[in-house]
Amino acid sequence: MCTVSFIPIGKSFVFTSNRDEHISRPSAFIPKEEVINNQKIVFPKDPKAGGSWFAISELGVVTVLLNGAFKKHVSKGNYSKSRGLVLLDIVSNSRPIDFLHKIDLFNIEPFTVIVYQEGKLSELRWDGSQKHIRILNNNKAYIWSSATLYDEAAIELREELFSRFLNESDLNLDSIIDFHSNNNEDFENGFIIDRATGLKTFSVTQATLSNKEVCLNHIDLFKDEKQTSTLPIKQLSNKVG
Repeated sequence: MCTVSFIPIGKSFVFTSNRDEHISRPSAFIPKEEVINNQKIVFPKDPKAGGSWFAISELGVVTVLLNGAFKKHVSKGNYSKSRGLVLLDIVSNSRPIDFLHKIDLFNIEPFTVIVYQEGKLSELRWDGSQKHIRILNNNKAYIWSSATLYDEAAIELREELFSRFLNESDLNLDSIIDFHSNNNEDFENGFIIDRATGLKTFSVTQATLSNKEVCLNHIDLFKDEKQTSTLPIKQLSNKVG
Protein backbone atom coordinates (compact mmCIF):
# COMPACT_ATOMS: atom_id res chain seq x y z
CA MET A 1 0.00 0.00 0.00
CA CYS A 2 3.02 2.25 -0.10
CA THR A 3 4.32 2.00 -3.67
CA VAL A 4 1.98 1.50 -6.63
CA SER A 5 2.63 1.47 -10.37
CA PHE A 6 0.33 1.26 -13.37
CA ILE A 7 1.81 0.20 -16.71
CA PRO A 8 -0.07 -0.54 -19.96
CA ILE A 9 1.56 -3.35 -21.94
CA GLY A 10 -0.02 -4.10 -25.30
CA LYS A 11 -3.71 -4.70 -24.67
CA SER A 12 -3.17 -5.49 -20.98
CA PHE A 13 -2.85 -3.28 -17.92
CA VAL A 14 -0.53 -4.10 -15.04
CA PHE A 15 -0.92 -2.83 -11.48
CA THR A 16 1.85 -3.58 -8.97
CA SER A 17 1.94 -2.66 -5.29
CA ASN A 18 4.43 -2.97 -2.42
CA ARG A 19 2.99 -3.23 1.06
CA ASP A 20 5.14 -1.55 3.73
CA GLU A 21 4.12 -2.05 7.35
CA HIS A 22 5.60 -2.17 10.83
CA ILE A 23 6.84 -5.60 11.86
CA SER A 24 4.40 -5.53 14.78
CA ARG A 25 1.52 -5.82 12.30
CA PRO A 26 0.61 -9.40 11.38
CA SER A 27 1.10 -10.60 7.80
CA ALA A 28 -1.96 -10.53 5.58
CA PHE A 29 -3.89 -13.67 4.73
CA ILE A 30 -3.16 -14.93 1.21
CA PRO A 31 -5.59 -13.71 -1.48
CA LYS A 32 -8.86 -15.59 -1.50
CA GLU A 33 -12.16 -15.18 -3.27
CA GLU A 34 -15.06 -13.72 -1.29
CA VAL A 35 -18.53 -12.64 -2.34
CA ILE A 36 -19.24 -9.03 -1.38
CA ASN A 37 -22.36 -7.20 -2.59
CA ASN A 38 -23.09 -10.21 -4.82
CA GLN A 39 -19.73 -9.92 -6.57
CA LYS A 40 -16.73 -12.21 -6.55
CA ILE A 41 -13.79 -10.27 -5.11
CA VAL A 42 -10.21 -11.53 -4.67
CA PHE A 43 -7.90 -9.76 -2.23
CA PRO A 44 -5.22 -10.34 0.42
CA LYS A 45 -6.94 -9.72 3.75
CA ASP A 46 -5.52 -7.69 6.60
CA PRO A 47 -6.16 -9.80 9.74
CA LYS A 48 -6.27 -6.71 11.93
CA ALA A 49 -9.21 -4.87 10.35
CA GLY A 50 -10.44 -7.29 7.68
CA GLY A 51 -9.84 -4.92 4.79
CA SER A 52 -7.22 -4.81 2.05
CA TRP A 53 -4.94 -2.55 0.06
CA PHE A 54 -5.40 -4.39 -3.26
CA ALA A 55 -8.52 -6.01 -4.68
CA ILE A 56 -9.91 -7.25 -8.01
CA SER A 57 -13.47 -8.09 -8.99
CA GLU A 58 -15.17 -10.30 -11.53
CA LEU A 59 -16.36 -7.14 -13.30
CA GLY A 60 -12.76 -6.43 -14.27
CA VAL A 61 -12.29 -3.78 -11.60
CA VAL A 62 -8.88 -3.24 -10.00
CA THR A 63 -8.47 -1.08 -6.89
CA VAL A 64 -5.23 -0.25 -5.07
CA LEU A 65 -4.81 1.80 -1.88
CA LEU A 66 -2.01 3.95 -0.47
CA ASN A 67 -1.90 5.57 2.94
CA GLY A 68 -2.05 9.37 2.93
CA ALA A 69 -3.08 11.92 0.32
CA PHE A 70 -0.69 14.75 -0.58
CA LYS A 71 1.45 15.10 2.52
CA LYS A 72 2.16 13.35 5.79
CA HIS A 73 -0.64 13.80 8.28
CA VAL A 74 -1.03 13.29 12.01
CA SER A 75 -3.28 10.33 12.72
CA LYS A 76 -6.21 11.01 15.04
CA GLY A 77 -6.16 7.35 15.99
CA ASN A 78 -9.92 7.03 16.26
CA TYR A 79 -11.55 6.73 12.85
CA SER A 80 -15.00 5.38 12.02
CA LYS A 81 -13.74 2.80 9.51
CA SER A 82 -10.45 1.44 8.24
CA ARG A 83 -9.24 2.52 4.82
CA GLY A 84 -8.91 -1.13 3.81
CA LEU A 85 -12.64 -1.64 4.37
CA VAL A 86 -13.35 1.49 2.34
CA LEU A 87 -11.40 -0.13 -0.51
CA LEU A 88 -13.68 -3.16 -0.37
CA ASP A 89 -16.73 -0.88 -0.45
CA ILE A 90 -15.37 0.67 -3.64
CA VAL A 91 -14.30 -2.49 -5.48
CA SER A 92 -17.57 -4.30 -4.71
CA ASN A 93 -19.74 -1.50 -6.07
CA SER A 94 -21.07 -2.17 -9.57
CA ARG A 95 -20.01 1.35 -10.65
CA PRO A 96 -16.92 2.01 -8.53
CA ILE A 97 -15.70 5.15 -10.36
CA ASP A 98 -19.13 6.77 -10.03
CA PHE A 99 -19.18 5.62 -6.42
CA LEU A 100 -16.02 7.64 -5.69
CA HIS A 101 -18.09 10.81 -6.02
CA LYS A 102 -20.83 9.50 -3.71
CA ILE A 103 -18.99 7.70 -0.94
CA ASP A 104 -19.09 9.37 2.48
CA LEU A 105 -15.54 9.63 3.85
CA PHE A 106 -16.28 11.61 6.99
CA ASN A 107 -13.92 10.54 9.80
CA ILE A 108 -11.84 8.33 7.49
CA GLU A 109 -8.04 8.66 7.65
CA PRO A 110 -6.44 10.28 4.55
CA PHE A 111 -5.67 7.90 1.68
CA THR A 112 -5.18 7.60 -2.06
CA VAL A 113 -6.98 4.98 -4.14
CA ILE A 114 -6.46 4.04 -7.78
CA VAL A 115 -9.47 2.52 -9.55
CA TYR A 116 -9.70 0.90 -12.98
CA GLN A 117 -13.09 0.08 -14.48
CA GLU A 118 -14.15 -0.53 -18.08
CA GLY A 119 -11.23 1.27 -19.71
CA LYS A 120 -11.25 4.17 -17.23
CA LEU A 121 -8.47 4.89 -14.75
CA SER A 122 -9.20 7.21 -11.83
CA GLU A 123 -7.39 8.51 -8.77
CA LEU A 124 -9.08 9.64 -5.56
CA ARG A 125 -7.09 11.45 -2.87
CA TRP A 126 -8.93 12.03 0.39
CA ASP A 127 -7.09 14.59 2.54
CA GLY A 128 -9.36 14.17 5.56
CA SER A 129 -11.75 16.95 4.62
CA GLN A 130 -12.04 16.98 0.82
CA LYS A 131 -12.00 14.58 -2.11
CA HIS A 132 -9.64 15.22 -5.01
CA ILE A 133 -10.62 13.09 -8.02
CA ARG A 134 -8.92 13.05 -11.39
CA ILE A 135 -9.27 10.92 -14.52
CA LEU A 136 -5.97 9.50 -15.74
CA ASN A 137 -4.80 8.46 -19.20
CA ASN A 138 -4.73 4.66 -19.26
CA ASN A 139 -2.24 4.76 -22.15
CA LYS A 140 0.38 6.24 -19.82
CA ALA A 141 2.39 4.70 -16.98
CA TYR A 142 2.18 6.08 -13.44
CA ILE A 143 3.85 5.55 -10.09
CA TRP A 144 2.62 6.57 -6.63
CA SER A 145 4.46 6.62 -3.30
CA SER A 146 2.77 6.92 0.08
CA ALA A 147 2.91 10.48 1.43
CA THR A 148 3.08 9.06 4.95
CA LEU A 149 6.38 7.24 4.37
CA TYR A 150 8.25 9.22 1.73
CA ASP A 151 9.11 12.91 1.61
CA GLU A 152 9.06 15.01 -1.57
CA ALA A 153 12.72 14.33 -2.39
CA ALA A 154 12.28 10.56 -2.07
CA ILE A 155 9.10 10.61 -4.16
CA GLU A 156 10.84 12.62 -6.87
CA LEU A 157 13.79 10.18 -6.93
CA ARG A 158 11.42 7.23 -7.21
CA GLU A 159 9.66 8.89 -10.14
CA GLU A 160 13.03 9.38 -11.86
CA LEU A 161 13.94 5.72 -11.34
CA PHE A 162 10.54 4.70 -12.70
CA SER A 163 10.98 6.87 -15.80
CA ARG A 164 14.40 5.36 -16.40
CA PHE A 165 12.97 1.86 -15.99
CA LEU A 166 10.25 2.57 -18.56
CA ASN A 167 12.74 3.91 -21.07
CA GLU A 168 15.50 1.34 -20.64
CA SER A 169 13.76 -1.95 -19.85
CA ASP A 170 11.90 -4.68 -21.67
CA LEU A 171 8.51 -4.23 -20.05
CA ASN A 172 6.93 -7.48 -18.91
CA LEU A 173 5.45 -8.89 -15.71
CA ASP A 174 8.76 -10.21 -14.42
CA SER A 175 10.72 -7.02 -15.11
CA ILE A 176 8.07 -4.98 -13.30
CA ILE A 177 8.25 -7.28 -10.28
CA ASP A 178 12.05 -6.95 -10.37
CA PHE A 179 11.73 -3.17 -10.42
CA HIS A 180 9.43 -3.24 -7.39
CA SER A 181 11.84 -5.62 -5.64
CA ASN A 182 14.94 -3.44 -5.99
CA ASN A 183 15.90 -1.16 -3.10
CA ASN A 184 18.88 0.37 -4.96
CA GLU A 185 20.92 -0.22 -1.79
CA ASP A 186 18.62 2.22 -0.01
CA PHE A 187 16.74 0.52 2.81
CA GLU A 188 15.13 3.80 3.85
CA ASN A 189 13.53 4.92 0.59
CA GLY A 190 14.11 2.06 -1.86
CA PHE A 191 11.25 -0.02 -3.18
CA ILE A 192 12.02 -2.75 -0.63
CA ILE A 193 12.51 -1.00 2.69
CA ASP A 194 13.95 -2.26 5.97
CA ARG A 195 14.05 0.69 8.34
CA ALA A 196 15.48 0.74 11.84
CA THR A 197 12.05 1.88 13.03
CA GLY A 198 10.65 -1.56 12.19
CA LEU A 199 9.02 -0.61 8.89
CA LYS A 200 9.56 -3.29 6.26
CA THR A 201 8.17 -4.32 2.91
CA PHE A 202 5.88 -7.28 3.56
CA SER A 203 4.77 -8.22 0.06
CA VAL A 204 4.52 -7.38 -3.63
CA THR A 205 1.13 -7.83 -5.33
CA GLN A 206 0.44 -7.58 -9.05
CA ALA A 207 -2.76 -7.61 -11.09
CA THR A 208 -2.80 -8.13 -14.86
CA LEU A 209 -6.01 -7.14 -16.61
CA SER A 210 -7.01 -8.22 -20.11
CA ASN A 211 -10.38 -8.10 -21.84
CA LYS A 212 -11.16 -11.65 -20.70
CA GLU A 213 -9.75 -12.02 -17.18
CA VAL A 214 -7.93 -10.38 -14.33
CA CYS A 215 -5.08 -12.27 -12.68
CA LEU A 216 -3.69 -11.50 -9.22
CA ASN A 217 -0.19 -12.59 -8.17
CA HIS A 218 0.77 -12.11 -4.53
CA ILE A 219 4.34 -12.57 -3.27
CA ASP A 220 4.77 -12.81 0.50
CA LEU A 221 8.36 -11.71 1.10
CA PHE A 222 8.45 -12.97 4.70
CA LYS A 223 7.23 -16.48 3.91
CA ASP A 224 8.77 -16.56 0.41
CA GLU A 225 5.44 -17.76 -0.99
CA LYS A 226 3.54 -16.88 -4.15
CA GLN A 227 -0.21 -17.13 -4.65
CA THR A 228 -1.97 -16.76 -8.02
CA SER A 229 -5.71 -16.19 -8.51
CA THR A 230 -7.68 -15.57 -11.69
CA LEU A 231 -11.18 -14.20 -12.23
CA PRO A 232 -12.92 -14.44 -15.62
CA ILE A 233 -14.54 -11.10 -16.40
CA LYS A 234 -18.30 -11.16 -16.69
CA GLN A 235 -20.50 -8.58 -18.39
CA LEU A 236 -21.82 -5.74 -16.28
CA SER A 237 -25.59 -5.78 -15.89
CA ASN A 238 -27.70 -2.66 -16.24
CA LYS A 239 -27.98 -2.38 -12.49
CA VAL A 240 -26.24 0.66 -11.05
CA GLY A 241 -24.89 0.37 -7.50
